[in-house]
Amino acid sequence: MTAGDKSSGETLDSAAEARRAIMAWRRAQRTALIAARIGMSADAHREATRLIRERLRAYLQQHEFAVLAGYWPIKREFNVLLCLAEQVARGGRVALPFISVKNQPLEFRLWTPGASMAIGVYDIPYPAEGAAIRPNALLVPMVGFDADGYRLGYGGGYYDRTAAALVPRARLIGIAFECTQLPSIRPLAHDIPMDCIITEQTTRTFSADQDLRSLT
Repeated sequence: MTAGDKSSGETLDSAAEARRAIMAWRRAQRTALIAARIGMSADAHREATRLIRERLRAYLQQHEFAVLAGYWPIKREFNVLLCLAEQVARGGRVALPFISVKNQPLEFRLWTPGASMAIGVYDIPYPAEGAAIRPNALLVPMVGFDADGYRLGYGGGYYDRTAAALVPRARLIGIAFECTQLPSIRPLAHDIPMDCIITEQTTRTFSADQDLRSLT
């Protein structure tokens, strides 16, 4: 082994060790942030939910999407279903995600209130019928987030893979409670930042797109 080979190997080992440390840190943060969200008092959660809903409604009134993808809320995430139902009532098309193949991008089917639902991976409901459809905007649930627009999720990588696979690129709208903000999620190469993040306190915009207006 040459000195160059040894140096290269040490660099790779150091990078792998740094990545392992970040992933361990993220697991600890994820556990703490989910606990914080679940531990919100009923009154605090209800009021934060009301304020997020108001901000999300305002955002959706200013931006039109051919297909808006939401999510089925779990673990006391913000319940986006009412806003999705309102989109449908206004004539919009909305979709919900499901895992068709593990460790691959999410797929989406159109959803309407009262639609027949199946139970998917992680016991999350999704539309039981319909062809797969490509959304051009995603409402993305977040375990945590940082000031640069990066999202901490549940660790499966599904939204990162989905965002990378959607061409043309979909608008990424993160939804979170303000108490889950971190100074940094310590982003890695696969992490994709949100175009905006909506919490009960503010709507943060990160995209260079000129039609993204702050609703703070």
